[in-house]
Amino acid sequence: MIHPFDDLPLHQSSAPLLHVDSDSAGLYDRYFFNGFSVDGGLMFAVALGVYPNRQVMDAAFSVVVDGVQHNCRSSRRCSTDRTNTTVGSISVEVLEPMLAHRVVVRDHHGISADLTMRAVSPVIEEPTFVRRVEGRPVMDYTRITQFGEWSGWIEIDGTRVELADEGVIVGCRDRSWGVRGGTRGLPGPATVPQFHWTWAPTLFDDICTHLAVNDDAEGRSWHRSGAVTERFAAGEGNLDRVLDATRVHRPDDMVNDIIWRSGTRWAASMTAQIRPWRAEPIDVRYEPFARFQMSGLGYLHPDWDHGSWHGDLDETRDATVLAEVNPLDPTMIHVQHLCRVTAGERSGIGVLEQLVLGPHAPSGFASVLDGAT
Repeated sequence: MIHPFDDLPLHQSSAPLLHVDSDSAGLYDRYFFNGFSVDGGLMFAVALGVYPNRQVMDAAFSVVVDGVQHNCRSSRRCSTDRTNTTVGSISVEVLEPMLAHRVVVRDHHGISADLTMRAVSPVIEEPTFVRRVEGRPVMDYTRITQFGEWSGWIEIDGTRVELADEGVIVGCRDRSWGVRGGTRGLPGPATVPQFHWTWAPTLFDDICTHLAVNDDAEGRSWHRSGAVTERFAAGEGNLDRVLDATRVHRPDDMVNDIIWRSGTRWAASMTAQIRPWRAEPIDVRYEPFARFQMSGLGYLHPDWDHGSWHGDLDETRDATVLAEVNPLDPTMIHVQHLCRVTAGERSGIGVLEQLVLGPHAPSGFASVLDGAT
């Protein structure tokens, strides 16, 4: 199956570009974006994923205003051309690779948006995530993370929010691809589910910091990475600058400690120390003050989970009242907290994402969904 992109010198094997290299149902390719005002009065996020072996492309847009999270989800059949990144009323456009992206929502049951993100940092390539259970690949994927500033507008049931009226709207994006959930649905003995995930992209006036941690049930990290990069003004970047790996300072070591809210698996605070190579350690403290439920984008959603089949095209909208969420509802434990962040004399804002399912000895979690004491 040939695609016009096959005319570009991008091949990494003898196969045409649309031919996949794995028959895993967990094979995927995804965009994720978030954006937020400094005071937390506006938060939104976008996801678009392709699942070649499931013949599915899905997308979601969620926005939090006045304590209510409005969620739009779309899914369509995608059996051939994966370069058409429009799913019903939601689309993601790459305006300039690694520099500018556009998200458009065209009247999704009363919600519309036209948003552009421009890079303010180099690209952070996180180390490849590889996780095997008894030799079978559960995860084998690559992720990049990058920071940006947003412009544009969002309209909810006739009420328009101009981002320029909310101050500087910042955020981050990630691109990931490979295999996730590679053994899901395969036969084998029943096991207690366990996943411990922390992801913390952070913006200060002059730098951006990042950390990502996956632990097993005993607290041993099977993935642990961090980075410190420069921050520049939106529009000042160019391709050489954002792809210059020497501008991304990797730590020799990185440690983090989470204090959990009693009765939940949500963080009350987190401290981290990032030790860049040949540089002074950076001590960072996170204090959550606003929350975004990742189920709005399909993560752990009981009906609209990623890659699920909804026919040739289907769309849905619902809303979550954040004050009414049960923190131990298994569909709601995956969150991104907006945090006030300090690092010495620096103050900034960042996201602290947590998905903690199953045992984790350092946190005192012993079963699938027991809360912190």
